[in-house]
Amino acid sequence: MTRDWLAEAIRRIEADYNRSADTHLIQVDLPHHDGIQLYLKDESSHPTGSLKHRLARSLFLYALCNEWIGPDTCVIEASSGSTAVSEAYFAKMLGLRFIAVVPAATAAPKLDAIRFHGGEIHAVDDPRSVYDVAQRLARETGGHYLDQFTYAERATDWRGNNNIAESIFAQMAEEEHPVPAWIVCGAGTGGTSATIGRFIRYRRYATQLCVADPVNSIFHRHYADRAAVALPEGCASRIEGIGRPRVEPSFVPGVIDRMIAVEDGDSLGAMRALGQVLGRRVGGSTGTNLWACAQLIREMAARGERGSIVTLLCDGGDRYGCTYHDPAWLAESGLAWERAEAEMAGLLSPPSPRT
Repeated sequence: MTRDWLAEAIRRIEADYNRSADTHLIQVDLPHHDGIQLYLKDESSHPTGSLKHRLARSLFLYALCNEWIGPDTCVIEASSGSTAVSEAYFAKMLGLRFIAVVPAATAAPKLDAIRFHGGEIHAVDDPRSVYDVAQRLARETGGHYLDQFTYAERATDWRGNNNIAESIFAQMAEEEHPVPAWIVCGAGTGGTSATIGRFIRYRRYATQLCVADPVNSIFHRHYADRAAVALPEGCASRIEGIGRPRVEPSFVPGVIDRMIAVEDGDSLGAMRALGQVLGRRVGGSTGTNLWACAQLIREMAARGERGSIVTLLCDGGDRYGCTYHDPAWLAESGLAWERAEAEMAGLLSPPSPRT
């Protein structure tokens, strides 16, 4: 690898960033809770359609600046889909081969998106094996395993440099409650929660960080008891992109103020209700975030508090057209989502006019 190639690779990634506008901050009305505002940071508007675009950019820049990637490097990642979509995008930009090691149950549209950007798919039946398989492929190809689960918390500059936390606070500056009472996000690698939690502390904000986690995830168990580091066999969440069977190296519980465990059915019910309000489909992890927000909103209202809550719209729903947004899939899933959809619709919908 020459320094000229390295400089050009970094220039291409930075130029792509400069061509991209910041993601929108959408206010969602809470007609039953005057004085409390809810905002969605819409990460679906990134070029690759999800929050993971930020992570993929950071991982590539981190690997390039460490000279772990050269002009002939095969880049490999273990992913449930969205990170690999974004990484395939950047690998294609640099003319590099990219292999995504994914669980066999990953939604087909995500796999199609990886292939669209030139990536290759290596599916595994056991989701717990993705790490070992990715490391093996890196050895066999002489390539580099990006390892989002280890490097997510350190690849992004948590002090600023246009990270998601800095963007949120800048966009909130002119709102009625510019310093959020809560920011709510999920955890897949743990990188986003680490970035937001550290930034809040570094800038000395009073904001608290809540991580919404699927019930069948180890993260909220580990938060409550540091001795809990892995789920038992057969215990897994149906919500792609968040929740893990093991505690990942990038998960930093110390910067989290609270965790809320969310049933998969509640995530999907909240997802569906929000889609009706926005007029477009969103992904399941956004529903997980929203369900946790609803709990915080109710608690704030009960205490008579005013303030704002910001959460993430992680990705669009088109990637889940054959799963979460497919009536047949929902019927076969055995998940109870109807009550949650009705409850969330009640929170987001205006009261019926009196007759």
